[in-house]
Amino acid sequence: MGKSRALRHDGRLADALRPVKIKRRYTRSAPGSVLIQAGRTTVLCTASVDEEVPPWMHAEEEPRGWITAEYGMLPGSTQPRKRRDRGGRIDGRSTEIQRLIGRSLRAVADLRALGPRTVTIDCDVLEADGGTRTISITGALVALVDALNSVANWRKLGVYPLKTSIAAVSVGIVDGRPVTDLDYIEDAAATVDMNVVMTGTGQFVEIQGTGEEATFSGEELEALLRHAQRGIRELTQLQRKALGRAWPFD
Repeated sequence: MGKSRALRHDGRLADALRPVKIKRRYTRSAPGSVLIQAGRTTVLCTASVDEEVPPWMHAEEEPRGWITAEYGMLPGSTQPRKRRDRGGRIDGRSTEIQRLIGRSLRAVADLRALGPRTVTIDCDVLEADGGTRTISITGALVALVDALNSVANWRKLGVYPLKTSIAAVSVGIVDGRPVTDLDYIEDAAATVDMNVVMTGTGQFVEIQGTGEEATFSGEELEALLRHAQRGIRELTQLQRKALGRAWPFD
């Protein structure tokens, strides 16, 4: 078996996702509630709707809505224990990730069609084994669709406030080859680490990539993006399967 087909430490091929499970309506209090798992990484994504917009939007002449996100890791989600955020203090990593989730969802949203309301996505990591930000985005889309469907009959209104779906995946170079959906062991060993956010129609939303005390070539970058595109196509199909008849993008 050649190097490109050699199995990874967990038995996956280089371009394979971890087993992904998406469970809708995991809790009852939020109109959108999804438990998403990729291998051991587990995130609870909820979407709540407030019939109000942030104060800074009140002066706008044409009403529109807003989509925002919060992200956090529960203390027992990782080892050693992560200290709980208190007093409104959020560490820099969590701030970066929640901004990524929010702007990724807004990239595919029609905020004027949403109307003067705010949808808040909460992504709480229950167990972390790599890829928490990308899994959060993938699960958040499903929770957002359910939340939107709870407030209006968008088909009757003739416009839907999301233009397409969105999903995200991590890719990287480990042991000299590109791989998809890194777990913690691979993430720690990667010489290149990249997070890719894409729409269901194949458009890029965000690419976050860096060499970890290393450089990478244009050919390696192209290979990583091919891996990401393939993985996001699979994730989009899993989102579609989870939503079933509620899938709004046909």
